[in-house]
Amino acid sequence: MVGFAVLGCGRIGRMHALNVARHPRATLVTCYDKFPETARAAAAETGAVAADSIEAALAHPEVQAVLIATPTDTHVDLIVAAVRAGKAVLCEKPIDLDMARVDRCWNAIRDRDPLVMIGFNRRFDRSFKAVRDRVAAGEIGAVEQVVITSRDPAPPPVSYIKTSGGLFLDMTIHDFDMARYLAGDIVAVFAAGANLIEPGIAEAGDVDAAMVVLRAASGALVHINNSRRCAYGYDQRIEVFGADGMLQAHNQHATTVEGWTRERTRSRDRVEDFFIERYTQAYNAEIDHFVDCIEARRTPLASFAEGREALRLAEAALQSLRTGAVVRVAR
Repeated sequence: MVGFAVLGCGRIGRMHALNVARHPRATLVTCYDKFPETARAAAAETGAVAADSIEAALAHPEVQAVLIATPTDTHVDLIVAAVRAGKAVLCEKPIDLDMARVDRCWNAIRDRDPLVMIGFNRRFDRSFKAVRDRVAAGEIGAVEQVVITSRDPAPPPVSYIKTSGGLFLDMTIHDFDMARYLAGDIVAVFAAGANLIEPGIAEAGDVDAAMVVLRAASGALVHINNSRRCAYGYDQRIEVFGADGMLQAHNQHATTVEGWTRERTRSRDRVEDFFIERYTQAYNAEIDHFVDCIEARRTPLASFAEGREALRLAEAALQSLRTGAVVRVAR
């Protein structure tokens, strides 16, 4: 059994804690949050012990792996501390908002041959993975176009926008990773953004709608479309078009029932409400993959390097948004 410590017990940290506690080859040993009552609540739900400090959580002799679900600006310091304590690390995305800090993080741990995985859970979505596997098997020939749709049901609070890094670094970063997952290395980025939904987002210096076009090293084109608001739920779809065909993965609904009446045809339940509900299976598979990597001592599918590359694309998109120019991404 792989012993875990979870650092950060807010919404996503609590979800991770529950997933670890339920995993057949893992056990949640301890959890920590800067708000002690939050850590105690997570511990009570999972049978773990609430740690009094980060140092106590990292020093626990039964902890082999650390799951970091704290605010982004704490990730680098916690990754370094966990690796220096001899632990494997699964850290929520992004690694950081600043590439220089990301590189300093890696330079501080690289000599320890660390096992660090970044939380790009969509790579583990059953449908998205099936698309990628079938593309890799050559089912649709050479990839020519990829379309990634990602729209949130409602915008987050403006207070969150101000600390998250904005749409490209917080939301689209998943899509940048998915673009690389499906199309390979990216060499050029063009981004356009707009403020159509929430005035406070513009006042905070961010956009609430965006379209990004990327060119892969293979020549394939990728189109990402994002919105902070979607009236029909959490819109998550991908399409890969190739020389010999096309593969699509559609939204998930509460049920598979379709209704046919005088008023409408093929109507279905609303799509899943938000990321935890939509990606429940993927989050569980992410933990499973991480445990596999610890046991076999192999590099995770969503490695530190993959997290760095997604951040590079987010930075290129921000530069393109500011300048209106295509930004070349060095390989």
